[in-house]
Amino acid sequence: MAGKVQKKREDLRVKLIDLAEERIKVGGISAVRARDLAKEAGCAVGAIYNVFGDMNDLVMAVNARTFKRVGAKVSAAVAAEPPGHPVKTMIAMSHAYLHFARDNTPAWRTLFDLEVSTEESVPKWYLEELQKVFLLIADPLKRIFPDMSPEDVSLMTRGLFSSVHGIVLLGLEKRISGVPIDQLEHMITLVFSHLTSTPSKK
Repeated sequence: MAGKVQKKREDLRVKLIDLAEERIKVGGISAVRARDLAKEAGCAVGAIYNVFGDMNDLVMAVNARTFKRVGAKVSAAVAAEPPGHPVKTMIAMSHAYLHFARDNTPAWRTLFDLEVSTEESVPKWYLEELQKVFLLIADPLKRIFPDMSPEDVSLMTRGLFSSVHGIVLLGLEKRISGVPIDQLEHMITLVFSHLTSTPSKK
């Protein structure tokens, strides 16, 4: 009996994630509403909270899938680049990130629209999915700056990610400080093409 209950619970979990993912792909985080999901899943609203602690937990589960999709897109761009050119690899990775954000804007925005305070305990699996994206950046970065300390590599990885993310965000939102979307690739290329092989000295 316990096995059947657990399977039913797991089946509902997967179904809710699937439904929430489809809603997020179209309308972003604001499209995820408990009553609507319960109706589509054929369950009571309370059943959702028996599977997930709150709606944030459900959105996190969808975001984990989105991180995997981002990682797959970026990894494919890396695989298409010839080895031995880390700067070109980082440019290709950044262009892939831009293309993913452009083609999947609501889901991409939901990765960052989810409100999670620093006091809250973020699930380990969620952080691991985010870390996989950072590792894709850190690998070519270490080849560009072989003498950089692991701590500085970690900081620069996040700095470069933040830079590319900011360029993409401002461009896609057509903010006054952004550039037209057809120029975003060139802007990213300019930024990475001027990376130096010598770390700055303090």
